[in-house]
Amino acid sequence: MSLIIQFILKRKIASGAIALALIAGGYFGYTKIFSANGAIRYVTAQVQKGTLIVSISGSGQISALDQIDVKPKVSGDVVYVGVKNGDAVKAGKLLVQIDTKDAERAVSDAQLALDQAKLNLEKMKGLTIDAGTIRGDKEKAEDDLAKTYEDGFNTVSNAFLDFPDIVSGLQNALYGSAFRTGQWNIDYYVNAIQNALGIYPYEAYKFRNDAAAAYESARAAYDLNFSKYKSASRFSSTAAIENLINQIYATTQLIAESVKTTTNLIQLYKDRLIENKATPQSLADTYLSQLSGYTSKANSYLSILLSAKTTIQSDKEAIINVGFNVSDQEIIVAKAERSLADAKDALAEHFIRAPFAGTVAKVNVKKGDTVSGSVATLITNQKAANITLNEIDAAKIKIGQKATLTFDAVPDVTIAGEVTDIDTLGTVSQGVVSYTVQIAFIMNDDRIKSGMTVSAAIITEAKPDVLLVPNSAVKSQGGMSYVEIVDGDDRNLALAANASGAVLKNSPRRQSVEIRTANDESTEIINGLKEGDLVVSRTIQPTAVQTTQTQQQSGGLRIPGIPGGGGR
Repeated sequence: MSLIIQFILKRKIASGAIALALIAGGYFGYTKIFSANGAIRYVTAQVQKGTLIVSISGSGQISALDQIDVKPKVSGDVVYVGVKNGDAVKAGKLLVQIDTKDAERAVSDAQLALDQAKLNLEKMKGLTIDAGTIRGDKEKAEDDLAKTYEDGFNTVSNAFLDFPDIVSGLQNALYGSAFRTGQWNIDYYVNAIQNALGIYPYEAYKFRNDAAAAYESARAAYDLNFSKYKSASRFSSTAAIENLINQIYATTQLIAESVKTTTNLIQLYKDRLIENKATPQSLADTYLSQLSGYTSKANSYLSILLSAKTTIQSDKEAIINVGFNVSDQEIIVAKAERSLADAKDALAEHFIRAPFAGTVAKVNVKKGDTVSGSVATLITNQKAANITLNEIDAAKIKIGQKATLTFDAVPDVTIAGEVTDIDTLGTVSQGVVSYTVQIAFIMNDDRIKSGMTVSAAIITEAKPDVLLVPNSAVKSQGGMSYVEIVDGDDRNLALAANASGAVLKNSPRRQSVEIRTANDESTEIINGLKEGDLVVSRTIQPTAVQTTQTQQQSGGLRIPGIPGGGGR
């Protein structure tokens, strides 16, 4: 028994020695084999300029972009139905027609009203017809004004035919010496009254002074305006003629006042002498008769000139009013045009057409029915993807953003789309808020069917011509971002290496960088790098290779006499 135990112990010792020899040989062999591969390998990438596209991904289902119940805006009896269930229609296709008799009558009435309004406007503006040219209201008013200027100038001319005699007659009546007393007539009248009364004639002196002042004013105005009249003509500007009429009217007033005060003085002379039993000179009656004639002429010219003044103003206002009347009539024409357009629109609404190209899902009326609701249901041919996004992603989506759509059922098809709608209210499920985003197809593909699963990448930002590096190249420490740059002789080694990386002579240089936007692959660098720089994108550690190979060696090595796993 003891011999057997000794034999076994000897066998175990021998086995252990063999195992130790194999392990030692394996270790020195492994060290020899892997010592060349014990360095860190660096995979690099060049800094490049490009377009950074940031997108948000989501999935959902395909549906028709739009479905609508076509409802008329007018009521009436159906006289025509042009489609049936399942028909494919183009935009504008006539689906149903409603009786148009009343609408056509409204269009006719609106057309007549417009024609009448335009005719009235043409009459106001003037028009040419077969019978000749009809003056417009403005032309008539302008012609009336021109005639008033002409008549006014004629009145001025006539006045200056009479005014010399009147002014001369006033001068003789006041400053002549017809009574042969060696004094002016104006003083004779006062002295004769004083002699008849036997007292100082205050009243007579007042009348004398009034007459003298009125004559001086009239004579000065007459002399001034007679000169202006002689330098004017009926071909002078309307402003000059109007000014002359106004000035001659004022002069006529002064002349009329002079005639009146002169008449008052002579009449006072005659009355006071008769009252005091004295006999007035007969020449006084001659002057009074002349003055009476002057009064009639002055008053006549005052009336005519005043009429010219007021008529000129009225004719000017008439021209202005014509402009207002024409503007008012133009407004009436514009309203009539709108009424006609509205009537035509109402008529068009009796013809119910397809609002877009699509398929008629259902026709709801037949000929003879009275329309009370939808006449047909139309489904658009254009497809849309309805994508579900979480609240964080949905906040970045805007109407009009472009998208790329791919499909599980048709993997070789990619379709461009555009965001057309975003849910205003989110849907809450198990505490998670989600929003549905609608993406319309920019072009259709018949292989894509409603209900298919779709994946969408919605482009939220596209930044062209920016510096880009792989995301894996950017590292951070202490809140700062940096990359590792390979330069010098190592640059050529790294550029010549393949995807397994290169062993560098020197460690890469750390470079601080300022980053901005990033997507799933690249990061935008705004400071710290330039185009062409070589950065480390991945590091391959030798320990990873050795560990793997060591485990493979251990797993395959079986030494006789030692249990697997080496428990002892």
